[in-house]
Amino acid sequence: MEIPVSSYCGYVLRPDAKEVHRIYHDTEYGFPSTDESVLFERLVLEINQAGLSWETILNKRAGFRRAFRDFDVDAVAGFGEQEVEVLLQDAGIIRNRMKVQAAIFNARRIVEMRESHGGFSAWLEAHHPLEKGDWVKLFKKNFKFVGGEIVGEFLMSLGYLPGAHEEGCEKFEEVAKLNPAWMARPLQEAS
Repeated sequence: MEIPVSSYCGYVLRPDAKEVHRIYHDTEYGFPSTDESVLFERLVLEINQAGLSWETILNKRAGFRRAFRDFDVDAVAGFGEQEVEVLLQDAGIIRNRMKVQAAIFNARRIVEMRESHGGFSAWLEAHHPLEKGDWVKLFKKNFKFVGGEIVGEFLMSLGYLPGAHEEGCEKFEEVAKLNPAWMARPLQEAS
């Protein structure tokens, strides 16, 4: 099966594709995870990508990891106004007050999800499967700075929605062996 050049899989096969994209595509994109820090990192990165290129975010990833304490949810949930001001001066991340405040708010929501559902991963599982539009509504009720593109990419990047890899991509089969949520419990089986 031929891979469309317009897809992410097609892009990373191009000789001019940046290595940062190849690494992300080959080792993370579409691969399921239940690790809270991985889920939180992906949410923060997707939020910060809004209005920017994914390459910009991937290039700043080390800065985000440092600034957000390796995406330790408890640490970020404890950030206050002093930490916000420090983050807004940090050139290693996207210095946008709304995005920084959303990361802190969302960390606090994830802490609450431990009480209500056993954690962020369990919260996702409790609501899966949903159509993308329903996921967006659910995320908007629970998180800040989330819209259709952010939620869709977040869920696709973690295997809750299909589409991360083209069927002809060598990573498609690798991801399929991990039984991502969208394959394990497709939407039509939900009822």
